[in-house]
Amino acid sequence: MRSVRLSGQVLILDADDTLWENNVIFERVIDDYLDWIAHPTLERAAVREILDDIERANAVSHGYGTKVFLHSLGECFEKLRERPATAAERARIEELASALINHEVELIPGVAETLGELGSRHELMLLTKGDREEQQRKIDASGLAHHFREVHIVPEKHVEVYRGLASARMLVPESTWMIGNSPKSDIRPARAAGMNAVFIPNAHTWVLEHDELDDADERVLTLGSFRELVRHF
Repeated sequence: MRSVRLSGQVLILDADDTLWENNVIFERVIDDYLDWIAHPTLERAAVREILDDIERANAVSHGYGTKVFLHSLGECFEKLRERPATAAERARIEELASALINHEVELIPGVAETLGELGSRHELMLLTKGDREEQQRKIDASGLAHHFREVHIVPEKHVEVYRGLASARMLVPESTWMIGNSPKSDIRPARAAGMNAVFIPNAHTWVLEHDELDDADERVLTLGSFRELVRHF
């Protein structure tokens, strides 16, 4: 997409791994978990693959968030050790995941300042998926809620969510932009709903959020950082 500064647009922003780091915290927990569980015969990569498969299944059945993640860690333990975790082992798993349980929020550099500038020219909305209470706690802890006219927390972000939001808020897709790091949840469904999209890759994006994008799609703008938004909007 050509570089052009736009004004008076509706910008819908993702939260996790777009406004603040999220998956990198999960990855730190997983690294510590893999160190701790130290399977006697399976290599680290094989254990991680087992955990990924468990997470993938649980995401479909139970959704997203710390509670589901802790359940996946416990299930992985049972599968590898062929027995339930003891109370002490469950406590250790929770200790490893303390940063998640405490809902620590690490804003991505430049986010607060960039939102302030964008909000002076455009209408901002927040669209995030996951456990409602957990996501709301992160939004509150971020100190960013005042930048957004509306905040929407949904269990999953698929094309019907975007179409429903556009219909309910009478948005014009051609002047509406979805901004996020996930091809699967942010870019592809927004484009399928007729909206434009800004893809801001995050090196720590969860593997389950990866998907192919059409490099020839002129209505997808790819940026290297969140700060670059002010040069286009």
